[in-house]
Amino acid sequence: MMIRVRHIFISPGHNYRGHHGGPPGDHPIVEVDQVECVAGRGLRGDRYFDYKPDFKGQITFFAWEVYERLKRELNLPDARPQNFRRNVITEGIDLNTLIGREFEIQGIRFLGTEECRPCYWMNEAFRDPRAEDWLRGNGGLRAKILTDGILRRDA
Repeated sequence: MMIRVRHIFISPGHNYRGHHGGPPGDHPIVEVDQVECVAGRGLRGDRYFDYKPDFKGQITFFAWEVYERLKRELNLPDARPQNFRRNVITEGIDLNTLIGREFEIQGIRFLGTEECRPCYWMNEAFRDPRAEDWLRGNGGLRAKILTDGILRRDA
């Protein structure tokens, strides 16, 4: 299984979690060429680093193929991969097949824990009221980090 890493994003703060009933936050989502994965803790520099013990979403993944399909089917040519607020945009794997399984990318081991279930904030992130419903079943993958390592964007 060859999984390509197309983009890596981190953010220092939460724009949606804890903002129900109010406006989203304005923390930037920053694209990086590489990120330190710390087993059991998360991505160094990301808002979920040391969030809570045994957290299911220490790292999140989203499929490039789903991103491309969303742009085409919802006619959102200006949509950007960072709109999903997932850490890693992958290519070459159906992420839903990794739920409940251990897998490896660039020598780092992960455990797929569950789908990143989209919420109503996706409608705001994409400025389209269809986004949340369209993403159901394709919201990405939440995972635990099992081994330390540096994850790099593929050239």
